[in-house]
Order: sequence, then structure tokens, then C-alpha cells
Amino acid sequence: MDFKIAVLAGDGIGPEIIAQALKAVNATGKKFGHKFAFSPAVVGAVAIDVTGSPLPQETLDICRASDAILFGAIGDPKYDNDPKAKVRPEQGLLAMRKELGLYANIRPVSTFRSLADKSPLKREIVEGVDLVMVRELTGGIYFGRPQGRSEDGKTAYDSCVYTVAEIERIVRLGCNLAMARRKKVTVVDKANVLATSRLWRETSQRIAPEFPEIEIDYMFVDNAAMQLIQWPGKFDVVVTENMFGDILSDEASVITGSMGLLPSASVGTQTSVYEPIHGSYPQAAGKNIANPLATILSAAMMFETSFSLHKEGLAIRRAVSESIEAGFVTVDLDNANPRSTSEVGDWIAGYILNN
Repeated sequence: MDFKIAVLAGDGIGPEIIAQALKAVNATGKKFGHKFAFSPAVVGAVAIDVTGSPLPQETLDICRASDAILFGAIGDPKYDNDPKAKVRPEQGLLAMRKELGLYANIRPVSTFRSLADKSPLKREIVEGVDLVMVRELTGGIYFGRPQGRSEDGKTAYDSCVYTVAEIERIVRLGCNLAMARRKKVTVVDKANVLATSRLWRETSQRIAPEFPEIEIDYMFVDNAAMQLIQWPGKFDVVVTENMFGDILSDEASVITGSMGLLPSASVGTQTSVYEPIHGSYPQAAGKNIANPLATILSAAMMFETSFSLHKEGLAIRRAVSESIEAGFVTVDLDNANPRSTSEVGDWIAGYILNN
């Protein structure tokens, strides 16, 4: 089969880790008889430097014409350290979510037995953890209006806005994911305080009878944050709104011992974006030390979710698992005998082709 893939490497370590994911994609294509047309495009700080916009129209057009998007990272210290900057790299990511209808971010969190001691939590707590965070992406406080500051600059305000349709869509997605897993969904809100959260809970409760096989429970966000650390193994699929999901999914990411291990998919109405959950890590840019595994696993999600090619996705996952078991990993996972970013990418591509 032939596929068109937009390649948005972005900022910082983005180009280095995307290069390793493309090695895995090409190796998988060669092994299973698929062809790919890659269309590179700029986004984030590099796009601002070239065009003045963090999401140029040309990039958006390439994304819309593609079957899937492989995305690296966005962010640059020169913008992070300038609170008065009118144009920011992150605006490109938010705009892309809106323009492509990327309404759900899916983040699987699972632990590797050989890396359990890398987690800041005790081994007995993290062993066997296998959960999925489902975060709503297009509503909530990040997009709410009105938003701004008073004329004297001494007061700032944001609005959190949700519609029933946005909530229905994300809750149904979470339930459908759970049907292929342990059939449990936890809806996280703050319904004891927030009107939007009460709408979330009312809507979720109305949808629940559509999925009689699913056990749905409800949890306030502060309690969920605590239980993710105490008993992460109790969760299966967690569904929540934009800001809560942003915070909780980052919290859940440390359970594995490295953010460099966690992929994600942003599912859209037009196409879908696959990216690692970590940021641009500018301190490591150009040093060939960044962990590419999350980006490579994001490519596996692309095969499975956008292309419905599950054997191909499994081949990539198996190669990643074997690289970890063999200790062929970057410095964040082994500072005694670390491998470079490109060496790990080469190893994984070779394993895919030869096994």
C-alpha cells in the first residue's frame, strides 16, 4: 500500500528523533511491502524564523493532503524567556489542533519490566501498569473566550467553555478504546466546583448506557492526581478535559521512568498527528543523545490507528522492546553505557528488517 505522510520535525531535538522514526517506518515498509511519500514542512520556532508564522499555510495544506502526520517537537528558549512575545511556537500547535479538528490526544502509558527501577515510584507500584490517557484537545480553558487582561494590566482572565457535542465525542472515543482493553473508563472532572465539569459528568452519565459492557466511574481531578501515584495499575482508560488532561498525562508519564518512552496520537476529523509527549529539549539538540523511542512508538501508533496495519505496528513495538531488553538505549536509560540517538534508530530498523 502507498501512504502520504507529512513530516513536521519542528524544534530542538525534533529533527533528530524524527529521523530515527523514519528509519523504522522505512524498514517496516520494506519488510511488509508498503511505500511512503514523505512531505517535510516547518512548524514552531523554525517556522517563525522562516515565515513569521508558527503554522504557515503551506504546512497546513501539506497536513491536510496527507494520510497521517509525524510530528517532532515545538519550543525554543528565546520564546520561553520572553513573556511579551506576540508570536510563540506553541501557537502553531494550538492552531494545528483547531484547523485539523484534532479533538483527542491519546497517550498510552505502560511500563517495561526491565526498566521498573527507573521509575520514581516503587517497583511493586509500577509493574504491570497499562493505561491510556484520553485528553480532549479543542475545548476548555486553552480556547475559551473571553480571554485577556484589564486595561491597567493588573488583572488577567481566562474562560473555560465546553459544548455537549465536544464531550460526547471524546467520551464515546474513550469507551470504544476501553472495549478493546479491560472495559473500564474513568471520567475525571471537578464537578463539585466547576459548571463545565458538571456538564461533563451529566453528559458522560447519559452516554454510559450506550456501553453496557463498560464500567464507568467518576473522579475529581485532585483525587485522580493522587491515585495515579498511589495505584496507577487500577486505571484502564482515563477520559478528561483539556487542561486536566494536559497535567495528568504529564504526571502519568513519569511512571515509566522516562518521558522518552511515551508516544501519543492526536486523532482528528481530517487527519491524525503522531508525536512523542516530551518537549523540544533544546539542551540536547544537536548532541545525538535524545531518546528516540517515544517517536518510534508514535510511528507504530500511526500504522495501527491511521493505516489499520496492526502487524506492522507490532513489528515496531517488538523492536523497541528488544532494544530495551538488550540495553541498547540512550543515556536517559543507561548512563553507564549509553548509545547515541542515531545508533538506537539504526538498531531498531535493523531488527525490524531481520526478524
